[in-house]
Amino acid sequence: MWSIGELAEQAGVSVKTVRFYSDRGLLPEAARSTGGHRRYGPGAVDRLRLIRSLRTLDLPVPEVSRVLDEEDAMEDVIAAQLRDLGCRLAALRWREAALQLLQDCTPRERAERLRLIAAVPLPPDTTVLARFWRRWLPPRMPAPLVAAVVEQAVPQPPDAPNPAQVLSFARLYAFVSGVHVAAAHCQPEAHRSDKGYRPAVLYEGLGEAYALASPELRARRPGREGEALDCFVSAYARSHGTRDTPGFRRGLAAVLSRDPRIDRYWQLVAELTGPSQPTAGAAHDWLLDALDAQTGRTGSAPSTSKDTWST
Repeated sequence: MWSIGELAEQAGVSVKTVRFYSDRGLLPEAARSTGGHRRYGPGAVDRLRLIRSLRTLDLPVPEVSRVLDEEDAMEDVIAAQLRDLGCRLAALRWREAALQLLQDCTPRERAERLRLIAAVPLPPDTTVLARFWRRWLPPRMPAPLVAAVVEQAVPQPPDAPNPAQVLSFARLYAFVSGVHVAAAHCQPEAHRSDKGYRPAVLYEGLGEAYALASPELRARRPGREGEALDCFVSAYARSHGTRDTPGFRRGLAAVLSRDPRIDRYWQLVAELTGPSQPTAGAAHDWLLDALDAQTGRTGSAPSTSKDTWST
């Protein structure tokens, strides 16, 4: 049996350390002397060394207690600590890039950038962006389809951003926070409740059409006829319960050219993700160009960028 001083000496720690872990239940005493002093059994040295090893990894005392008392707790505790550490590292990388962004700008730019950056939580969160899309999308859509559209439309912040990406994400965050997409006049014509169409059919078809258009965008080809355009028009026709005819295509081109656009959103997404990942907005714009070229429309509503989704 060890006294508290003997145990501290054997483990190479202070008496205060042994008492601290004992008081918190991590190092239970085996008995008390006749004078009321603590006594520890032969396994106390190994247990104390394990406690010290776990604490050097910055494990909180409650987590150390779990590892000591639960046979299978080590893996769960380690996984949780890795997740926590990953979040903290991501926050530090974003903070570093944000500071570089503020350092490399003029005093006039600094005030605006500081306001934008301060509004973004660290590490950055995409909840506001997802909420934007759920409000933008038409009602009565199946939850799995809504989730799929939101996943495609909401970019994930890079783990190690550069200053330009921090600025793009901050501007994107401000954009979705300030746009009231629930207002009727902000909704695309295809979303209006008086149209009597099937939104699930439309958005399932649009997702397929965007995927078909992406290789064309990567190859930098102009909008043209083909499978992607046929799939795009078919999605609108089927959602309205009609046939794809030359007259329908001309009418669709006219309707889509009048729809409100969210070009700014897709422009910022493109800045954040880079040119190697065509956005759904860029695919939609490419398909509109192809439809206009086929139907002979000219002078369509101009957009500020080649990233738009006006469905």
